[in-house]
Amino acid sequence: MFSYIFQQFFNALQLGSVYALIALGYCLVYGVLLLINFAHGDIFMVGAYIAYFAATFFLGQHTFIPSGPSASLAQQIVFSAFFALILTTATSLLLKRRRKTGETAVAQTPSSRPVSRLSGRAITIAAIFLILTAVIWLVGPKISVASGMNKILIFIITIPLTMVLTSVVGIFIERVAYKPLRLKGANRLYVVITALMAGLMLEYGNLSLLGTQRLSFPTLLPPLNFDIGNVHLSFTKLLAILACFLVFALLQWIVTKTKLGMAMRAVSYDKFAVPLMGIPLDVVIIFTFFLGSSMAGLAGLLYATNFSVLDALMGSLIGWKAFVAAVVGGIGEIRGALVGGLLLGFLEVAVAAAFSSRLRDLLTFTILLCILTWKPTGLFGKPRTTKI
Repeated sequence: MFSYIFQQFFNALQLGSVYALIALGYCLVYGVLLLINFAHGDIFMVGAYIAYFAATFFLGQHTFIPSGPSASLAQQIVFSAFFALILTTATSLLLKRRRKTGETAVAQTPSSRPVSRLSGRAITIAAIFLILTAVIWLVGPKISVASGMNKILIFIITIPLTMVLTSVVGIFIERVAYKPLRLKGANRLYVVITALMAGLMLEYGNLSLLGTQRLSFPTLLPPLNFDIGNVHLSFTKLLAILACFLVFALLQWIVTKTKLGMAMRAVSYDKFAVPLMGIPLDVVIIFTFFLGSSMAGLAGLLYATNFSVLDALMGSLIGWKAFVAAVVGGIGEIRGALVGGLLLGFLEVAVAAAFSSRLRDLLTFTILLCILTWKPTGLFGKPRTTKI
């Protein structure tokens, strides 16, 4: 009996760790911008697929740009455009930095800036993007990695690569979908609707490109198991738990001890006064989406490593569950996201073990609803006061 309870405790801890990693991304974006990024769950799904393609590329199972009879022209163009977008963004930032350093000290108002200069820069960036896309599309199918690399090394390389590439997706969505609405002062409701549409585009874009067939994530880590009596502990589950607590500690340190973390807290307090104090608002927002999306990518990789099956709609349900976990813990609070994710994992496993897996979601969300009825701001959340 004791070994069975401990086994279920370990399973709940592993499942809750994945929820907590995703909930931390919700928490960061809401804490800084008061924006519920409903596309975050689908960014988690994109992270899992990025991890799959990165791992299979290093295993030598396909080229840099998937080719052959199974790869359509649309897939090749999307892959090429994605990597071209990364290089174009880096080039754009470099050109912007050089332009700023080459400017004189004479201040110019936004209205005095020549329109032709902005349009010329946009045309230059678009031309660079199209050229890079064409080059990658032509060269990509010829680049491959010889199989035979150590699988543990491939897993180690895949972790930062997945986090960085997933963060690029999150930043791109913020720049294209959220920033224009923010600059126009749109109501928060329109931003939430835009986030929902961005998530649906990621889901059904994936379905259109890759089809409805589920993918099997390759086994990269050796099947190390630790048996303590009748309790079975696997290395991949231990890795997910350890990664969750390490990310939580790192995030807590960034928010409380670094200058960017202090800037994030300042933006969450008053985003209108922050630019007047010399804090670059855009840099803080980009850094926030970078952190949140990279954690979603890490969660996608760990989820794929443990459960091995990838589905284009996997981010929808898991994302909503992680969002509920963040709300129960107190959305905007880092420790609340951790506790809420772990609590959700424990409730799901406990209900499935004690009753039935068919009642898992029903009873779990009923209990969470009771918690929110008792404490509407979440376990660690605090009511916000608005000055009129």
